[in-house]
Amino acid sequence: MAKVPDLFEDLKDCYSEDEDYSSTMDHLSLHQKSFYTTSYHSLGETCVDKLMSRSTSETSKTSKLTFKESLVLVSANGKTLKKRRLSFNQPISDDDLEAIAYDLEEEPIKPRSASRLLQSNVSYTYKRIIQKEFALNDPLHQSIIQDPTSQYLKATSLTDQDQEVKFDMGAYISTTEDSKFPVTLRISKTHLFVSAQEEDEPVLLKEMPETPKTITGSDTNLIFFWESHSDMNYFTSAAHPELLIATKEDSVVHMARGLPSMTEFQIS
Repeated sequence: MAKVPDLFEDLKDCYSEDEDYSSTMDHLSLHQKSFYTTSYHSLGETCVDKLMSRSTSETSKTSKLTFKESLVLVSANGKTLKKRRLSFNQPISDDDLEAIAYDLEEEPIKPRSASRLLQSNVSYTYKRIIQKEFALNDPLHQSIIQDPTSQYLKATSLTDQDQEVKFDMGAYISTTEDSKFPVTLRISKTHLFVSAQEEDEPVLLKEMPETPKTITGSDTNLIFFWESHSDMNYFTSAAHPELLIATKEDSVVHMARGLPSMTEFQIS
C-alpha cells in the first residue's frame, strides 16, 4: 500500500528557524504568539516546488487506485462533482482528480429508463372485443372527432353527435402484468388503431391489416392500460407508462402526464 505523504512535515521545514515549534499542544500554547500579532513568512520558491513535486508524484500514484463499486466525488461545499459506475479494475481518471482539485461541477447523469426497455419485450395476446361503438367525452363535455384538416383526432364541442368518433375496445392479456388491463382503441368499422406518441405529441391513427393477435416491440404503442374510477376512465400508454391520452379545449388529442391537459374520459 502506498505511503501517505506527510505534507505538514514539509511545511514545518519551510518556516524560518526563529519560529517556535512543538509536537505537543501544551508546549505549543506556551510559545504561540498572539493571533493578531503573528506574521508568517511566505513559503520559499524551493519549498513550493517541493510540495508541488510531492503532490504530483502522489497524485500519479493515486490515479492507479481501483474501485469495485460506484464512485461519487463530492467537493468540500457538498456539490456532487462526478458520479460514475466503475467496473472492476477501472482506474480513477486524471479528470476525476482534477474535478476534486478545482471543484468542477458536472451535470447529473440520468439513468436510462428500464421500464421502456422492459415494455419492448412484453407480449400482449388478443382475447376479444369488450366494448363496441362507444364515444369518449372529456370533463369539458367535448367529443372526439376526426379532424377534417388532418389525420389526427380532435376534442371539440358538438351540436351534431353524429360527427363524433365511435370506438371499439379490444382486450389483451399479458403474463407479466396481471394487475393491469391492456386494451386497444380502434375506430369502429375501420382498421385504424389509436397509437401513442411522445409527450405533447398528437396520437396517431395507425392502420393495421387486421386486429393484431399478438402485439409486441414497436407495436406496443397500440396498447393502453385502461383504468376506471367511478364514471371516469383513463388510458395510460404501455410504451410510455408516464403518459395518458389527453385533451385540451378545442385541441388535438395528445399524450400528457396530467394538468393542464385533461386525462379523464366518460364512456357513452
